[in-house]
Amino acid sequence: MTLPALPEESFQRVLCVVAHPDDMEYGTSAAVARWTARGIEVGYLLLTRGEAGMPNPPEETARLRVAEQKAACGVVGVEHLTVLDHPDGVLVYGLDLRRDICREIRRFNPDVVLGTGYQVETPYGFDQADHRAAGLATLDAVRDAGNRWVFPEQVDDEGLEPHSARWYIVPGLADSATHGVEVTGEPLRLGIASLKAHAAYLAALPDHPDPKDFIPKFTAMSGKAMGVEHAVLFRAHDLQAPPEFTEDTQD
Repeated sequence: MTLPALPEESFQRVLCVVAHPDDMEYGTSAAVARWTARGIEVGYLLLTRGEAGMPNPPEETARLRVAEQKAACGVVGVEHLTVLDHPDGVLVYGLDLRRDICREIRRFNPDVVLGTGYQVETPYGFDQADHRAAGLATLDAVRDAGNRWVFPEQVDDEGLEPHSARWYIVPGLADSATHGVEVTGEPLRLGIASLKAHAAYLAALPDHPDPKDFIPKFTAMSGKAMGVEHAVLFRAHDLQAPPEFTEDTQD
């Protein structure tokens, strides 16, 4: 079955929540480039500054990686970047993390929140702990943001309003994805360039391949699921759709 395209014609704002600088750039930023070219406002929320990701002293690494993230955002048209200072490498799932993500959802008012997976084991091996904590906290914060009585100080003291996003999406593979975004051509080129913007970080990783050598391979494999040359796939949840019941769920 050919996967359908995400209903991006209805998207106005997309908030992408990830743990580290560079997390968006391993393919997903190609979809972001397509969205911003179509007038969709995209914001990034980074939960850490990535200070544990290089052998340099942490503060030096944090400054470098945030600067590279700003450059990567510029490549794909992202103007709204928020970077928090939760500790890199030991990100903790909990109320503090949920509160900070909830605040940004209420501030940015997205109709789509893009999170990350929270599974321990993935097709590429065991996922990094920060990614899992970020994914689960984002999922919970999406619901928190719409409830006036969860983190009420943001409403009472900070002047923010509850906000309920319609869509929650997570990058996926062909066997689990529900939708895709075609990135053939310019979006793919910009997506590759956005990862190259993390030049110092990539140089510090032993034997890291050139982005132009592996990202097109992944997007080509994903493209087959959509019947296009290159694509980025997502598992999408319409949070305003009524639940679907089958005979199995009614037993």
